[in-house]
Amino acid sequence: MLTKKQHELLMYIHTYLEGKGVCPSFDEMKEALDLKSKSGIHRLITGLTERGFIRRLPHRARALEVLKLPDAVLPMGMSNRKAEQAEQASDFNVVKGEFGGKAATGHLPPPPSSDNSINLPLYGRIAAGMGVEALADPSSFIDIPPSMLGGGEHYCLEVEGDSMIDAGIHDGDTVIINECKTAENGAIVVALIDDQEVTLKKMRRKGNTVALEAANPDYETRIFGPDRVKVQGKLVGLFRKY
Repeated sequence: MLTKKQHELLMYIHTYLEGKGVCPSFDEMKEALDLKSKSGIHRLITGLTERGFIRRLPHRARALEVLKLPDAVLPMGMSNRKAEQAEQASDFNVVKGEFGGKAATGHLPPPPSSDNSINLPLYGRIAAGMGVEALADPSSFIDIPPSMLGGGEHYCLEVEGDSMIDAGIHDGDTVIINECKTAENGAIVVALIDDQEVTLKKMRRKGNTVALEAANPDYETRIFGPDRVKVQGKLVGLFRKY
């Protein structure tokens, strides 16, 4: 049984794919469903994936496949099972789309999943040295044990650089971020600078300034006016591959 928003999103993706051959972007989905943030879209996509209506294509960034539709919107007398059989007999497979990319056809095996994990979006690489361009749609998704998360929305970033190495954050680590707009002094945050670059640093506010401090003596502390820095989230955990 789908929620109203899950049903709306599924039908929007399906209709968009039918008309344009590619998936809508996260911003387009957010606007179509009148949501305030893209994190709501991530939750809906995860719910649709868990219920078997869509799946993310492995080894391809930002790609979805519509597997089935609710019985109520199928032609009379055709169940999802019959629809699947009809598709298999057809020259055309289920349409797949890529956010901002090319359409593709053919079935791929579903990505592995676990009932004891939470699926978080991975927004690519974030500089722990100099800032990089502000991140947008997720490049892939990562299964995280629920014990690593607290309340609120979360996402992941892959660290690039060594400016936070003395805080135990190394190049190539994946950090788990609690999405928020404020953080206490001394917290390690994802900071958006001038709406153009994003970096992982320790934040300290003093008077009318915001300091973004590295955890490596080779890097200088960067000082900004309060209007130039926006908190995008706070570090709550990391994991490392050897």
